Amino acid sequence: MKRFLLVFIVLPLLSSCKTSYQTVNFASTPIPSPPNYEELQYWAVLPSKYPPELQEITGEYQPKTADVFFIYPTFLTDRKNPTWNADLLDVALNKRIVEGSVKFQASAFARAGNLYVPFYRQSHYKIYVPPHDQEEEFSRNLAYGDIRTAFQYFLEHFHQGGPIIIASHSQGSIMAAMLLKEFFDGTPLQEKLVAAYIPGVKINDQMFKQLKKMETPTTIGGYVTWNTYKRKKLPKNYLTYYKEGTVTNPITWDKSKSTSFNQHQGVLYSDGKIYKNALEIEVIDGMIWSSLPKIPKRFLFSFLKNYHFADINLFWKDIEKNTMERLAAWESKNETHAR
Repeated sequence: MKRFLLVFIVLPLLSSCKTSYQTVNFASTPIPSPPNYEELQYWAVLPSKYPPELQEITGEYQPKTADVFFIYPTFLTDRKNPTWNADLLDVALNKRIVEGSVKFQASAFARAGNLYVPFYRQSHYKIYVPPHDQEEEFSRNLAYGDIRTAFQYFLEHFHQGGPIIIASHSQGSIMAAMLLKEFFDGTPLQEKLVAAYIPGVKINDQMFKQLKKMETPTTIGGYVTWNTYKRKKLPKNYLTYYKEGTVTNPITWDKSKSTSFNQHQGVLYSDGKIYKNALEIEVIDGMIWSSLPKIPKRFLFSFLKNYHFADINLFWKDIEKNTMERLAAWESKNETHAR
């Protein structure tokens, strides 16, 4: 089981259980050195830094007219690590991020735009676990400070004024929501937003002033989000966390409450292959239920209830297809306005 999960893409599963971590309070912990986004080492992906792991899925980099700013989820999970935020000079951690999230998640957006993935001082997973969650705000603000700085650098040095896609997962989606509120929600930059794909956390419709949940496959300028669980199963914290959260159907991208196998575009599995018509889903209050995916070694997958780690993998081809549809809609609208 452990080996299977590692090759599929291991991401921490959000839960309400209490776990023992070695730690001290945030104020007593040395803060890792901040990034300098002028230097390549602080970017996981740039057009000029396209890792071979990503090329295994997408092929060689080809310039695009749109840009994708992707924020990866939590990889800092070691219970013996007393720190609250990641050290950006941790070579092993950075390697895991590229081999995991960049390869199997960010790749879903590479066809639509030029990928920009900054390394950031992500929070340790323990900030989501009581009683360590009392320090969450301090750690989260440090992490977001990096994302904010990276995005500003992206705007000033890389972005050429074209369409932008924001994409993320889990902790990355917390960062993305903060970024959307500060830089896009009701600002001129919102006109550049094709879409924000921010699964893996609870998002409320009331979180933004003008950004709205997109409810057709070609709506632009808003966001989509979802959390995935095994069919007919609910997490222990369903009532306190997931219920009443915003949910998008990541197969039809509309208000449909269920899908059939033949509507599913494809799972990206650990072997780098796409498995089409592999699952069907049901949208419920605050999350989506998925059938057991028709993938290799699905027997091992059957032991899992929480599909959080695969929120993007399960719908990889669906996401890739939808980003192209929304980009086409954005280009059509803006071409019309330019005339």
